[in-house]
Amino acid sequence: MPLHRYSRWDGSQELPDLDADDVLSAMSDDLMSDGDLWNALRRLLQRGMPRGRQPGVQDLLQRLRQRRQQRLDRFDLGSTLDDVKRRLDEVMQTEREGIRQRLEEARQAAERGEVPDEARRRLEHQAAERQQRLDAMPEDPGGKIRALQEYDFVEPEARRKFDELMKWLQEQMLRPFLNNMQQAIGNMTPEDMARMREMLRDLNRMLRERAEGREPDFEAFKQKWGQHFPGANSLDELLEQMKQQMAQLGSLLGSMSAEQRAQMQDMMRSLLGQDEGLESALAELAMNLDQIAAFSELMRRYDFRGEESLGMDEAMRLMDELQQMDALERQLRGVQSPAELEAIDPEQLGNLLGEESRRDLDRLRELTRKLEEAGYLERHGEELTLTARAIRKIGDRALREVFRHLARDRFGRHEIERRGGGGDRADESKLYEFGDPFLLDLRGTVMNAVRREGPGTPVRLAPADFEVYRTELSTQASTVVMLDLSRSMINNGYFLPAKKVALALSALIRGQFPRDALHIVGFSLYAREFAVDDLPTLSWSDANIGTNMHAGFMLSRQLLGRSRGGNKQILMITDGEPTAHMEGDDAEFSYPPSRRTLQETLKEVQRCTREGITINTFMLERSPSLTAFVEQMTAINRGRAFFSGPERLGEYVLVDYVRGKRRTGSGRTVR
Repeated sequence: MPLHRYSRWDGSQELPDLDADDVLSAMSDDLMSDGDLWNALRRLLQRGMPRGRQPGVQDLLQRLRQRRQQRLDRFDLGSTLDDVKRRLDEVMQTEREGIRQRLEEARQAAERGEVPDEARRRLEHQAAERQQRLDAMPEDPGGKIRALQEYDFVEPEARRKFDELMKWLQEQMLRPFLNNMQQAIGNMTPEDMARMREMLRDLNRMLRERAEGREPDFEAFKQKWGQHFPGANSLDELLEQMKQQMAQLGSLLGSMSAEQRAQMQDMMRSLLGQDEGLESALAELAMNLDQIAAFSELMRRYDFRGEESLGMDEAMRLMDELQQMDALERQLRGVQSPAELEAIDPEQLGNLLGEESRRDLDRLRELTRKLEEAGYLERHGEELTLTARAIRKIGDRALREVFRHLARDRFGRHEIERRGGGGDRADESKLYEFGDPFLLDLRGTVMNAVRREGPGTPVRLAPADFEVYRTELSTQASTVVMLDLSRSMINNGYFLPAKKVALALSALIRGQFPRDALHIVGFSLYAREFAVDDLPTLSWSDANIGTNMHAGFMLSRQLLGRSRGGNKQILMITDGEPTAHMEGDDAEFSYPPSRRTLQETLKEVQRCTREGITINTFMLERSPSLTAFVEQMTAINRGRAFFSGPERLGEYVLVDYVRGKRRTGSGRTVR
């Protein structure tokens, strides 16, 4: 036998894949609350599925912010300059060792008589001068770089290390400006510098033309310099590339302390100090980009608090990662629809947050597709609408919610005492009598013949052997659910429970009593009929001031007047007394209720009573004025009134519908 182990769910356990019914159920309350399908979908994408079954956009955002904070808590950005200082100190130490070694070799050679004393003294004098220059060099990296650029190295290894450092720094400093020219930057010759200045002049000219409202000749620029900017097929794409790269350096500088930033800027000036034309062109490029593309807005300052050291190249890669996180965060915050979710790059998300987050994004994208494939949503261009199947599912869910609060023995079909011809087939059978519907119980009939004649074949049937199923004589009912759509229903939080009750009642009638008729009437200042399919998308915009029960009863009486036979009833759900009535085609509003409003409403109750229409009222408030009015109404109509909180409204309405359709007697109030 398979072994099963159970434990409290903590979010790490594997759960079965979601199906379309789960997704529709998760968004149905939001949909019912304000009637807006797009808002319900947006909230579903933002929050995901309940109990962590499917993380939403907000969960991805939280992970992204945690990941970014982990990086900030881990690294010390100030150590970036320490790496440069260490390498500069290494260059100087190598030079000092070279000087010392040459002096020692000269002394040994002089002792052997191989070098004249005068040559040795001259070498010692030169070495002392160089040592003094090395000792007098500035402590800051920028000043030290400028001094070493003018220094005549004695030790070739020291010169090699310094040249490597300069190329590496040029690569790191210029990469944000010219990221795609990395190879050229790393091996820059005077000819390369000249071509770079020319390329920058052409680029700046295009940017000036764009700023002046003219259209630059990007194709000519691309033919001349396109190999350095792969993937840029327009000036806008080129600007986007450069904007992102330059923002990295800006964030690096902005995240340093004032002293560190000054040292870094001084070091950059030192690197370009030998080529004033290049420095000027880069400064103009930064100014033009900020004017056109506003790249300075992307130069976010990061608050690093860690202790782990970073090299310059590591710092630039970290800035790139943090910039990507910022861009992804802006995208996630802007997700309002499935289409915007599709625009997020899953590969980038996986690189930044890991494979699990990429899978969560893929599953989140599938939610809307599941609803469409299941036939719950229909797409008309960019618009999504609920299907009739989805509305039935939402109604079934509302009905199940009511059932969960009902004891098993408290609910049954609305049958009457007598058994007779017509109606629904029961589970028990009886001997056939003349006039019975011939719903043959074949098994019972054959067993009667076997018992009469004994075992054997053939089995011969006699008229007395026939058994038929009994039938339940069920009543037919025509019902109007009158929903109060006044503003107070929305403000008090009663709108959603009332809609769910109407949908649940519709699902009950569709499944259990298909011969019954159901109408939905909404009333506020005026009254109008709604189709059951309208209920999920019924929103606050359909509400109005006023509680015009008079208009609601008039319309309900007209609808029920079209029904023939059966019980006729109105189930009214409200939270206040009538505050409006009809005068011809116009509504008259008065608060507090006028005597005229109360009189006209009670007159319509009398008309309903004369036509055999029972009015049962479900009150969501216990105000004295509402109680007094409903008691007058029940005295006239002999219906019933219920005081119910929104959490038990469905139970009251559905049980009353099933059990009370044929109940007669004095009107009473149930508390």
